[in-house]
Amino acid sequence: MDKNIGRYSFIAGVVIAIVLGLTLPINDTVATWLTSVLVIMGLVVGFLNITHSETKEFLTLATILVVIAYAGGVGYNGMENRAVVGGYLAGILNSILVFVVPAAVVVALKEMSNLAKD
Repeated sequence: MDKNIGRYSFIAGVVIAIVLGLTLPINDTVATWLTSVLVIMGLVVGFLNITHSETKEFLTLATILVVIAYAGGVGYNGMENRAVVGGYLAGILNSILVFVVPAAVVVALKEMSNLAKD
């Protein structure tokens, strides 16, 4: 049951990140609520979906995704100023950051706790 909740939270989180990225340049009120939902869903994924055996792979991929999303969303000389889709692409990448970072922090803390026990 917990695995299904985590799986559905992950899928819903990615979908909400895309929706948030598309609405971010348009509607700040919706963006505020969806950002809060993304953080909570990231925490749920971190607590329920990632097992001990998946930790290294998840943290590696999360780190890569965070670097890519940060570079594409913020670092590329203000992606939001690029063409028509720049603002939307930057919004999607930043929303992915909001979703993935809490999950990665939870998984990293769980793994550190496991290492401290050993």
